[in-house]
Amino acid sequence: MNKQGTILIVDDNRNILTTVKMLLEDTFARITAIASPNNIPARLREDRPDVVLLDMNFQSGINNGNEGLYWLREIKRLRPQTQVVLFTAYADIELAVTGIKEGAADFVIKPFDNRKMRETLLNAYHKVTPRPQTAGKSNMVWGSSAAMTDLKVMVEKVAGTDANILITGENGTGKEVLANEIHLLSQRSDARLMPIDMGAVSETLFESELFGHMKGAFTDAKADKPGKFELAEGGTLFLDEIGNLSYNLQAKLLTALQRRSIVRVGGSRQIPINVRLICATNRDLQQMVREGSFREDLLYRINTIHLHLPALRERQGDIVPLARIFLERYAGMYNKSQMRFSPAAERKIDALPWYGNIRELQHAVEKAVILTDGPEIGESDIDGDTPATSGRPEGAQTIDQMEQRLIEKTIADCDGNLSQVASRLGISRQTLYNKIKRYGL
Repeated sequence: MNKQGTILIVDDNRNILTTVKMLLEDTFARITAIASPNNIPARLREDRPDVVLLDMNFQSGINNGNEGLYWLREIKRLRPQTQVVLFTAYADIELAVTGIKEGAADFVIKPFDNRKMRETLLNAYHKVTPRPQTAGKSNMVWGSSAAMTDLKVMVEKVAGTDANILITGENGTGKEVLANEIHLLSQRSDARLMPIDMGAVSETLFESELFGHMKGAFTDAKADKPGKFELAEGGTLFLDEIGNLSYNLQAKLLTALQRRSIVRVGGSRQIPINVRLICATNRDLQQMVREGSFREDLLYRINTIHLHLPALRERQGDIVPLARIFLERYAGMYNKSQMRFSPAAERKIDALPWYGNIRELQHAVEKAVILTDGPEIGESDIDGDTPATSGRPEGAQTIDQMEQRLIEKTIADCDGNLSQVASRLGISRQTLYNKIKRYGL
């Protein structure tokens, strides 16, 4: 059998993790197994699994499946194209039906039959929307605004080169989606696009994460492990939130880029690296250079080509078409295929400032689809800050000010649940903690 696809297995029983992983070794090309569901958002972002096999119960003594349903919803919200197969020890048809209604592809009952397990997971895999990294496929919606038309022309010129690219833009503008698009149009599209959230990489783990480590290099180094540079060999390395990297770590990154080689922690051999580098930030790196918080030599190294993604409110004519795309996606997901926007709703969508950009628009449309009972989404069903209610003073704000305001609003909307805040903003908990500390929230 030809191995294909990527699967994430989530179960707090490590014996089951080992057993299922061994069972699927000849079926899936890449298998990740985790014991804690709290790691799901990070794995979705980094591994982009085609299928998730999700246990329904994680907390001792709680066996009603509610935690599994919560994580099912989170997976479908964070990565709608990923198919979820529920894994339960209880043949509860009612719960299984609830899971299917919430978007699960199927379910498997413990103890499981090996043949049935493989068949169910493969069937789920074949339902998957093609992944963004697959050559010839794209999730980019360019629109017809002048700003995006100019950007598209530039991308088509530079994507086929190996020039390092810096993408700037506010939170939620789609910087990672643009990085995916550049990778697809590059000569490296058959290799991997490896994304790393630099805001979530701690000082102590930076070298291990990026450069890898040797067995015994530190207490928990039980085996040799390649870093992200090696895993991206021949492909593209996407460093998101590069502006959050500390000054000390900037020097280590610069050294690797200049030498075009890395040394694993605990090792001595220089390992050549062959990657195309794309970085992204919502911060003003030139200003950070002037302030002494970002290395000028690193900026020159990563900024061969600068691409700026405009804010959604600057994309005249693109907002409503984007909203219609999200409506089609979520109406299908929640079995409301006849749903439509009223003319008044579309006028409101077009008039709102969308300080959270595409991400905020996407969440607003999903919420409207979920909460609207009839076939038509009205003006009052669209949740968004109007200029009169947003509390935003007249005149331009800095990107940092808008980011701080968005985080404050999301924390309030989520009643202080930081896991939910991080998921809604599309960032890791560690990145959220860093930003809360930075803004003094």
